[in-house]
Amino acid sequence: MRILVASRNAKKLEEMQRILREHLTEVEVLGLDDVAPYDEPVEDQPTFEGNALLKARAGVASSGLPTLADDSGLCVDALNGMPGVLSARWSGPPKSDDRNNELLLAQLSDVPDERRTAHFACAVALVLPDGTVRVVHGRMDGRIVREVRGGGGFGYDVLFEADDMPGVTTAELTPDDKDAISHRGKALRQIAPVVADLLR
Repeated sequence: MRILVASRNAKKLEEMQRILREHLTEVEVLGLDDVAPYDEPVEDQPTFEGNALLKARAGVASSGLPTLADDSGLCVDALNGMPGVLSARWSGPPKSDDRNNELLLAQLSDVPDERRTAHFACAVALVLPDGTVRVVHGRMDGRIVREVRGGGGFGYDVLFEADDMPGVTTAELTPDDKDAISHRGKALRQIAPVVADLLR
């Protein structure tokens, strides 16, 4: 029993595989580098759900395998919910976590601590070869700190302090601690039993 996770991001793929395997021990989880190459869709949808569905449908169409895809990002209240779906490309091409983080810090430089609230949002889409579609959502609330901290995680983790784990950024958490509270962890724990039921 195999399932494709439509991602090339090694850290994201590792995170998704780790969480899925807690629930789906008998399923082989593949990444995009494990299947024949195909033209990946441009993520041009205005919502996380729309982009996740685009990627999952493309994966099924090319590989014939049940496909999971996620789209996620950081929504900052003081920036009216941005960068949102543009999170990975916030500072322009080419994609760069470091430049994205520098830009975010610059944009929030004069924002007081009490107004630096934000949340990570995630949509995970599952599409099966028979056309079955399921979508779930996860959210992690917190705030943006004033300097980069930590060496774990990826993306904006070095700047994000979760409400559930105050005092440390999500880049300073162990993988297990981050999985327990993260937006992606919450969404994957919702979808894993659904995947298990549908693939039986």
